[in-house]
Amino acid sequence: MEEYQVMIQSREWLVGWGTLSLINAGLAQGKNRSGLIWWILSLIFGPLATLVLVLLSKAPAKIHD
Repeated sequence: MEEYQVMIQSREWLVGWGTLSLINAGLAQGKNRSGLIWWILSLIFGPLATLVLVLLSKAPAKIHD
């Protein structure tokens, strides 16, 4: 029974970590930064990537000719 509870808790932790990475990707795009790169960074570093992303200022918009 204890092994089952550990398995459920670890699954919940992974779902939360994955959700945070998707939120960070959206936040990065809102700051004119690459959502894909920040999604990958968030998968690796999790809440630390969130902190860095929140502290970063908005990047200048790219001008397309």
